[in-house]
Order: sequence, then C-alpha cells, then structure tokens
Amino acid sequence: MRLRWFLSSTVREASDLTKHVRKLLNAQRDILPPQAVDTVEASLKETCTALNTAVDTATIRAAATQLETTANKWLKPYPNAVWRENIEVFLVAIVIAMGIRTFFLQPFKIPTGSMQPTLFGMTVKSVADDPNYKMPETGGRIADALLRGRFYHEWIADADGEVLGVGAPQHLSMFINKRQVAVQYAGQSAPTVKTFWFTPEDAGGGRDLFTTDQLDDGRYVQTLYRGKQFHKGEPIVRIIDTTGDHLFVDRLTYNFRKPNRGEIIVFKTKGIEGLDQSQFYIKRLVGLPNDQLSICKVNPTDPRPQHACINGKPLTAADPHFENVYSFDPKQEPQDSHYSGHILASGGWSGGRPVLLTEDDRFHVRPEHYAVFGDNTANSLDSRYWGDLPEENVIGKSWFVYWPIGSRFGWGQR
Repeated sequence: MRLRWFLSSTVREASDLTKHVRKLLNAQRDILPPQAVDTVEASLKETCTALNTAVDTATIRAAATQLETTANKWLKPYPNAVWRENIEVFLVAIVIAMGIRTFFLQPFKIPTGSMQPTLFGMTVKSVADDPNYKMPETGGRIADALLRGRFYHEWIADADGEVLGVGAPQHLSMFINKRQVAVQYAGQSAPTVKTFWFTPEDAGGGRDLFTTDQLDDGRYVQTLYRGKQFHKGEPIVRIIDTTGDHLFVDRLTYNFRKPNRGEIIVFKTKGIEGLDQSQFYIKRLVGLPNDQLSICKVNPTDPRPQHACINGKPLTAADPHFENVYSFDPKQEPQDSHYSGHILASGGWSGGRPVLLTEDDRFHVRPEHYAVFGDNTANSLDSRYWGDLPEENVIGKSWFVYWPIGSRFGWGQR
C-alpha cells in the first residue's frame, strides 16, 4: 500500500479523500441521521477495501468517486469553507513559525554599536558639509534600502536662511517615526517646517545627528546645527542612516552544550542591575563561571592595559574567536567602532561604580554566570561596568546575518 501510494496519484488522492470524509463524519456523527452515518461508513469501507487490495486504478477511482458523491449528499458543508481553510492554514503557519523561533532560530536586530566592527548597530552620518557628495537617484536609493539597509534624508535650501530648530521625535506607530526641522528663510515672516520620516530602527529619528537642546521659549535647536547659516541650493539636512545588522540566533546548540569562551551570545538583561530589564543584548563571552577577570597589559612597555586577563593570563589574538579583537596596534589610542582589545571601564556610569575601573580591580565570575564584553571596547556598556549575568539569561549565539547584504552577510562574523 505504501509503495502504491508513492507510485500512483490515484491512490494518493483516494487516500486523502477517505481521511477527509472520515474526519467530517466523526465531527458530524451526533447531528446526522443514522441512515446518513451508515451510508457514508459503507462507502468509506468500500473505498478502503479498494485501496488495500491489489486492484486496478480504475476500480479505486470509481470507489473514490462514489465516496465523494455520497459525502456530498449526506454530510453537511461547513459555512464559509474557503475562509475556514485559509484561516486554518494561516494558524498552522504561525504555530510552525513560533516553534522555529522558540526552539531553533530567532530573528534579532543589533540594537547598538557595542559589537562594531564585527556586527553593526544603527549608524548615522551627516554629509551636508561635503560639497563633493552626490545623493543617489531614486533607483539607487531603493536598491540601497532593500539590499544594504541604507536610507537617505535630504533638504536643499530654496533661499538663504538659518536653522531654527529640530522637533522632538514623534512615534506614530510600530512602523514609523517622524521629526520636523524648522528653518527661517530670508525675507519670509514665518518659518518653514519640513517633516522627515524614519523607521523605528533608527533610534527615534537620527538621534546622533538630531541631538537637541530645548530653549527657554520651548523650541528645540539642533546642537550640531545651532546658528548654522545656509545659502540657496545648499543642503540644510543631508543624512545617511544605515540600519543595524539583522541576524538569526541559534537557540538549539546551547541545549546540548555550554557556551564557549569567545562566542558571540545574545542574552536577556532581566535581573542585571542598572540596565533596562526588558532588553536583549549581544556581546562576546569572555568570562566563564569561577573565572577571575581583570584588564591588564601583555608587555610592561605597553602604553595602556588593553587585554582581558583570565585568572592572570591575558587573552591574545592566538586565542580562538579573539583574532580580530586583539589585532590592534598598541601604539594607537582606542577608537570607537575599531578593534582596540579590551580597555578599562570609564567612570560616571549611572548604575554605580564599574567593576573593572583600574588595573588593580579583579572581578570573580560567580558559578552559573558569564561575563561578556563588547568588541567596540571604546563604546560598550558590558560586564566591565555591571558584572556577570545569569546562565539562564542566555538565549543563544549569533548564527547567520541575513540582512543587509554586505561584507558581514552570512556566517562570517567571529
């Protein structure tokens, strides 16, 4: 029977029909008259007999046709059958998607720049002061948005004038934010206001460039553009914002083994003092349970401590997963979004005193806890500040960057 099912479409169709009719009969058995139940059961038995005996396909097809006729005569049709079927398929798809997300692969967006240049968060760049920069045409902008996650915002001055202010970000929905920029053109009595639309992923509308101060009269003035004069034909605003990397988190592997040092992990911030309790962070795992951490020099002549030390032994580029992190030139100052090893925490953190503020500081990772550092050590709020995190907070490890399509696309992140 199983072999015939694979070889014959007639057998497959008849088998599916019997399953469907039996399902409907069982669902309606208590509301159908006895004659209907007996007639449908007899037709089902005849079709099953044809399927289970080595008869020709013509006999199977005839039995299936008779079963369909009988079912249409005696069984009650469901109201809005097409809608019911589509909704059922939709619900099954949701259950499958949620199962994959929960147990196998979970989509994740890099929220900040703490893992740059390994994984990028939202980056915003102003090119308004670059006279040689030319904005892409519409086709290029669409391609950049779809493939590279790059979006452009521009406003060319219609006359001479100055920037009056930038409004606070307005969250309109889960899909869009906006900010308004006000300028005063020469010779006009009223200001001109332009609205810029942003996606929610841009941290509220280019926060790095639209840094604002509120004046006594209630206006918001952009800090970078305060008092900026512009001339006709010049860009008032010209911004490029690039979305953070989107990746899949492997939620399966850590069910079978513990995380390894150097792996990039995603974890919940719940229970970590000083952090928003509802966020997910991504960092590189540095400290394992019962490790003693410090920030030290590899050579006494080094200008500054830039290596994480595990139980007194510094990590170097020879350690797996740290090849890029420690590929820096020790003579250069640590830079934002560049590999600079791991430097000491800076003071002034609102959550309290950092745990690794000086070379003499030692931090003991508690049992069933981990310590994590960002690759962008010059701009990362990590275990150097708030300590370790519980093992149960870890949801998985970085697996595959699926968007945008660029140098970090795929499994290449380390």
